[in-house]
Amino acid sequence: MEEKKIRIGFYALTSCYGCQLQLAMMDELLQLIPNAEIVCWYMLERNSVEDEPVDIAFIEGSVSTEEEVELVKKIRENAKIVVAVGSCAVQGGVQSWEKDKPLEELWKTVYGDAKVKFQPKMAEPVSKYIKVDYNIYGCPPEKRDFLYALGTFLIGSWPEDIDYPVCLECRLNGNPCVLLEKGEPCLGPITRAGCNARCPAYGIACIGCRGAIGYDVVWFDSLARVFKEKGLTKEEILERMKIFNAHNPKVEEMVNKIFEGVKE
Repeated sequence: MEEKKIRIGFYALTSCYGCQLQLAMMDELLQLIPNAEIVCWYMLERNSVEDEPVDIAFIEGSVSTEEEVELVKKIRENAKIVVAVGSCAVQGGVQSWEKDKPLEELWKTVYGDAKVKFQPKMAEPVSKYIKVDYNIYGCPPEKRDFLYALGTFLIGSWPEDIDYPVCLECRLNGNPCVLLEKGEPCLGPITRAGCNARCPAYGIACIGCRGAIGYDVVWFDSLARVFKEKGLTKEEILERMKIFNAHNPKVEEMVNKIFEGVKE
């Protein structure tokens, strides 16, 4: 009796499509073909069908139109496991950076008077609208993270999440501290690891593309205090921390706490 193939779908919302490209360029996917059926992946197959039952749904991109709200709900109904892939899907992406400004103002700045067939909304993470079972972080994600998650799903297991910061990887690699030794506003102390501290390894401050550490343990306030001591204003600190964490409810609360009673 022929073994039933696992059904997989790759779905794209609003993004640069970099996450999909990262996945599509992986040679390892060729080894998946005998054991899986790719039901939907428009980057590779224009005749893909979005409204089909799948075992695993990988969603990349932020929810930025009313049509995408309905799409993710449909995907959730049809999928046994839903995985948010990349910074846009997990955190809302850089398009969430200015989420406190009116949508009309942002729309006018980007599109002017152009007409677009979609009904726009402020960019938000996929988890705002549906239950997400697992996240793959990064902008774009690391190839090994995707292969690890997919491999564990295929054998009926479950991947572990990453719950430690980029700083740990920096120390393990013996990198000079960009924050303390170079005095640059590095977000490594609050950012989820998994990139092997790629940017700090080259002396470049982490901008937090993998998002803040989860499980309600991230200390935005402690890092804000260090930034404040180095001369950054509250606005500068918030702007940097919100590049990839605009939807994190703790950012403004914790940063404001550091500047309570301080006149800038």
